[in-house]
Parts: sequence; C-alpha cells; structure tokens
Amino acid sequence: QVQLVESGGRLVQAGDSLTLSCAASGLTFSDYSMGWFRQAPGKEREFVAVFECCGGKVYHAESVQGRFTISRDNAKNTVSLQMNSLAPEDTAVYYCAADLYGSTQHSRGINYNYWGQGTQVTVSS
Repeated sequence: QVQLVESGGRLVQAGDSLTLSCAASGLTFSDYSMGWFRQAPGKEREFVAVFECCGGKVYHAESVQGRFTISRDNAKNTVSLQMNSLAPEDTAVYYCAADLYGSTQHSRGINYNYWGQGTQVTVSS
C-alpha cells in the first residue's frame, strides 16, 4: 500500500522560512517524479514544484521561483520543500504527489498516481 505522509506545516509570519517533508512508502521511490501542489481556500489546486525521477530535473512554479526549493533523498524515500520569504498568499494546504516515471506535463495533477493527505501552511501578515 502506497503512502505519502506530509509534515512540517504550521502557522508562521510573513518573511519566515519553513520546510515541508513528505515520506513515501510502499513504492519504488526512485521510479517516481515527486511533486508538491497546494490549494488555498476557494481556489483550485496549484502546481508548486517537481523533482523528476529520471534525469533529476527540477521545476518550480513561477509564483515560487527563487523562494521555494524542492529536493529529494532517494535513500530515505523523502521529498522536501524549502520555503523562504513566505507571504500570506502562500497560505494553503500543501500536498505531495507521486508520478510513476514522470511526465512532460508535470504541472497537471491528473498525471500523478498517488497523493498525500496534505499539511496546512498558514502565513500571517
């Protein structure tokens, strides 16, 4: 049984930094591109970043470019999201997701096979 478990979300102030982690189990982690998405209240789910399984390329959404950094540790089956200079508009539930062998359309959530339950990040002004 595949499980993705996010952790690290909490209430922070604008300008703070925060690191989210996602622990994966029940899958061959290195075969999966690992992504982060977020969903704010009343808004659609939004792509944040992806770390490709095969080739190791990373992509970040324009909205977080230069502030957020995705990383992965295949030995520990974890993917992390380092978030700096947080702003109130970053408030959302953050989800990690796994996409078997990855896709050129890595920003589309429909391409991902497995999802975590999410972790809440709230940024106060």
